[in-house]
Amino acid sequence: MKIVVIGNAGQLSYELVRILGEDTICLGPEDTDITKFDVLSETLSQLAPDVIINAAAYTAVDKAEEEQELCHAINATAVENLAKYCKKAGAFVVHVSTDYVFNGHKGSPYLPSDPIEPQGAYGKTKADGEKALLDILPEASCLIRTAWVYSAHGNNFVKTMLKLMADKPQLTVIDDQIGTPTWAKGLADACVSAAKNKTVGVYHWTDEGVASWYDFALAIQELGLEKGLLESAIPVLPIPSSQYPTPAKRPHYSVLDKQSAREAFATCNPTHWRKQLSSMMDELKAAQ
Repeated sequence: MKIVVIGNAGQLSYELVRILGEDTICLGPEDTDITKFDVLSETLSQLAPDVIINAAAYTAVDKAEEEQELCHAINATAVENLAKYCKKAGAFVVHVSTDYVFNGHKGSPYLPSDPIEPQGAYGKTKADGEKALLDILPEASCLIRTAWVYSAHGNNFVKTMLKLMADKPQLTVIDDQIGTPTWAKGLADACVSAAKNKTVGVYHWTDEGVASWYDFALAIQELGLEKGLLESAIPVLPIPSSQYPTPAKRPHYSVLDKQSAREAFATCNPTHWRKQLSSMMDELKAAQ
């Protein structure tokens, strides 16, 4: 089975290559233009993949409010192009989406079948991408929604917190946005399972458990001290979202129900986010 990854610079593509092997073909902006169907189709036709994993996305949530056209091109138009190519070529696609397609008001874990109601440009473009995929290629696609992704590679909340905790006398972190941190390695495992088994449907995948950003930050500091990534503790104080206004609205509650994914990706066992965080921070320590 020939698997091609779309995206070559992000956290997910980095982990996918670690699982699939160094010779995995990852297409970046220098290789093709995913926002133009003719260009993308020509590139993929030469490679003739059996399965495509789309790990490319515009994820700068606040900047998306200013760059809506670019955000839509990458998060929606490109997904439509991939779906059209796969329909024509008989290929399967695994596409990754986000908790931001929900409004965050439910108060209990979101099911894959729950209605979506994105609140900002990022979420709306991801929702448009979902719709295009499911309209064009429902019989040969796997849509996986995830949340709060981090990795030892790239920029993310964990690495930002470690840097701030080393540089600042104290930090304030939002405590009224609730979700689940997700190590990109576990998400990559689920994507590879979906690709190899051509698992059709809409699924949710995050690590296990629930946290606020404040809870997440406290765990980062505790494990950072334990592993020698931080020299000393600083005060970390909880604040409400109202005290930290951002251009984009964020869902207050976006825990995702993973029951159907546990069954569909049977070889992948969701692990509690704190244990996953510890494993990722071991990688950071080893890389020092």
